Amino acid sequence: MLMRFESFREYDRVTEELLGQRRMRQIPVDAYRRGNEFMVLLDLPGVDPGSIELTVEKDILTVRATRTWLPAEGDQIQITERAQGDFSRQLFLGEGLDREHITARYENGVLTATIPVAEDAKPRKVEIIHAGGELPALTATTVAA
Repeated sequence: MLMRFESFREYDRVTEELLGQRRMRQIPVDAYRRGNEFMVLLDLPGVDPGSIELTVEKDILTVRATRTWLPAEGDQIQITERAQGDFSRQLFLGEGLDREHITARYENGVLTATIPVAEDAKPRKVEIIHAGGELPALTATTVAA
């Protein structure tokens, strides 16, 4: 049998449940750029993959999911610390991202959204023409922010 004693834990749990019913829990996220793509990793352990919803509206990426657990009849609950219910996260997308070609994969409790950098936001070379005529044409590289 699993036993644990924390004198105020039950009060904390009741408070979390009461507050949790009124607000949606936020999903933890990591994000980074790899080459010409942004990777967004969202922790969703124990979530039914069918409950995951990923939407893009203008410059906002929204992820929603639900995690539920119903004990079987006769179960004697010892500890219930894992949050249940609805989870969500909204991220603002910069102008240089291609919203039309976002892909997503759910594996091992992590939702990975891949957002490509838009073609017009990628670095490009700009030709520089010398007005004096003797020097060859130069090129410069610009980098989009």
